[in-house]
Amino acid sequence: MKFWKGLRIMIEEALPHWRGKFLSYKDLKKQLKLIYPKDGSEKLQPNKRPRLDHSTVDGRDDGGLCKEQSEVSKEVMGFVLFLEAEMEKFNAFFVEKEEDYVNKWRELQDRAAKAIESKEELMKVGRKIVDFHAEMVLVENYSALNHTGIVKLIKKSDKRSGALVRLPFIQKVLQQPFYGTGVLNKLVKECEMVLDDLFSDK
Repeated sequence: MKFWKGLRIMIEEALPHWRGKFLSYKDLKKQLKLIYPKDGSEKLQPNKRPRLDHSTVDGRDDGGLCKEQSEVSKEVMGFVLFLEAEMEKFNAFFVEKEEDYVNKWRELQDRAAKAIESKEELMKVGRKIVDFHAEMVLVENYSALNHTGIVKLIKKSDKRSGALVRLPFIQKVLQQPFYGTGVLNKLVKECEMVLDDLFSDK
């Protein structure tokens, strides 16, 4: 996770108020180590390979699996609930940013239209758009970093416990607002088009 850690530090240094909005990777990793210590004294029997289906990931057991398959240790469920709480944190932050950026982009477009007759004003708006574009790219990286961290932790959990948590949980992650960067991607591309128009030689 060296690259993940480095990029996270870079983002936090650029935007200090984002601290605390990232995946609590160290805390979750420590929890895994407590559940499955390296001395081999696992609390779960690795040959049982309990499995989490969609219903169990959502916090309930609909009885769709046999008893042995649906048995998931309290420790693993606690770990999954911790991850779900983290996703709620990502979603709240991401949705707030996305809504803010949609409104801010409209304002910047209006400013650019009004400043069309003034080269000085256009340059000021252009610099604002550059900063705006850079922050949106950081949010895209924020989404990717947290997704990568979750996947790595789930892989570690499956490897240590034998619990087949990964597939149903990753499927759930893919449906989360913080993972869907379509709106941001569109805004980033629109910014690039406007910047290209503002700063191109005519």
